Amino acid sequence: MKNPIEVSVLINSTLEKVWNAWTKEEFVKIWNVPFADWHCPSVKNDVRTDGDFNFRMEKLDGSEGFDYKGRYLEVIPFSKIETLQEDGRKSLIIFKEQGKLLELTEQFEPEAQTELSLQKEFCQSVLNKFKDFVENLEG
Repeated sequence: MKNPIEVSVLINSTLEKVWNAWTKEEFVKIWNVPFADWHCPSVKNDVRTDGDFNFRMEKLDGSEGFDYKGRYLEVIPFSKIETLQEDGRKSLIIFKEQGKLLELTEQFEPEAQTELSLQKEFCQSVLNKFKDFVENLEG
């Protein structure tokens, strides 16, 4: 991976609950939102090695948006997900138990057009939303 950016969160939850929230389409639509004025109206997520994904992210007013899509290079359930995005950049998600907490770490190759600090802030904000979602999920 070329000059990866890394962000992480500690989640007060179980590995199984975190994995399910990260991989199930109906949950991704809820948490995959970087800012309050954005949403994720559609998700296709075939979480398996060589499976495809496509998360549509856009502003609520429709003025800006993009498809985050690609394929899964390697999926090790409850442990690791490696992706190859449509634009050729790789990312890696690592699930690691830390006592009673779950550490979720995302490493990704940055894109050239956007400031590195903005890319990191964007990704960290999605992970923070994910953490809040999981910690408030019933069951």
